[in-house]
Amino acid sequence: MTDEENAVTGTDDAVADDDALYVLTAILLTPAQFPSVLGDDYPAACAALGLEPYAEGYGLVLGQDSDGARWTVVVDDVSLVAVAIASWDCGMEYDLSPDDGSVVCALPGWPLAVAVAAPGVPAPHDPEPDPEADGEAPAPLSPPDTEVWGPAQRRLGADAIASQWADWRAQMDDATGAAPDDGAKGSAPDNDAPQSPVAGPHPGIRLALAEARGYLDDPPPPGRVRSSFAPGDARMIRADGPGWSMVARTDDIAFMLLDEVPGEILPVRRGPKLPGLLKALDAIAVRPS
Repeated sequence: MTDEENAVTGTDDAVADDDALYVLTAILLTPAQFPSVLGDDYPAACAALGLEPYAEGYGLVLGQDSDGARWTVVVDDVSLVAVAIASWDCGMEYDLSPDDGSVVCALPGWPLAVAVAAPGVPAPHDPEPDPEADGEAPAPLSPPDTEVWGPAQRRLGADAIASQWADWRAQMDDATGAAPDDGAKGSAPDNDAPQSPVAGPHPGIRLALAEARGYLDDPPPPGRVRSSFAPGDARMIRADGPGWSMVARTDDIAFMLLDEVPGEILPVRRGPKLPGLLKALDAIAVRPS
């Protein structure tokens, strides 16, 4: 997924013209695929980085300069970044080197944690503030604190379930653990989050499902509902709203995460209503091109 030998030069005035950015990884920022940690939808994710929510989207290139400082370089050549990510995912080398004309801006820091570092440079650290910015330079981006629970952690949890669906689904026992789709509450184990006993209906699930149904009549901002590939003829649905995140397969159950229930993964079994809701959400969802 990473290529430590790549370099991007000429990022903008924030990174010296004679300096190089050693690329560690890259992320897409589009209506259909964006770092959920940044917001509930695409416009919110763009706003977190001070970007305009252009429909074509952006690529985020994460790397270090020769001093080891972390930088996130925003480029508008989405296709180039997508090809690089696909190549790395397949274990292939790819020289991600956007040209100067595609660079939108360079932001200090990284919005997500990166587990690797560029060889031959100091350890990753935030760059020194620009003395010419008169204190108006943006604060360095940083990943969310995993020791607390809030909207960013809730969305990251939903992303993790979507990427490891089979593992989470295997832990479920529909007869005892999954809640019906009228909003009754159950729980699923989460090895990385605090657990607490739960029983009976939880109003937050019913409210979240109602808000999700409301998207069918009042379409939400782009990216609030996303649909991606799942095995068979199914689709994976990711939906977010104020205080809640849902991940579901159109042929299976849903999992709900709520801000008000820290660390709990709340399953919602199919019942009579969930299949129709998921099918309808899939119809309005943004899909990767």
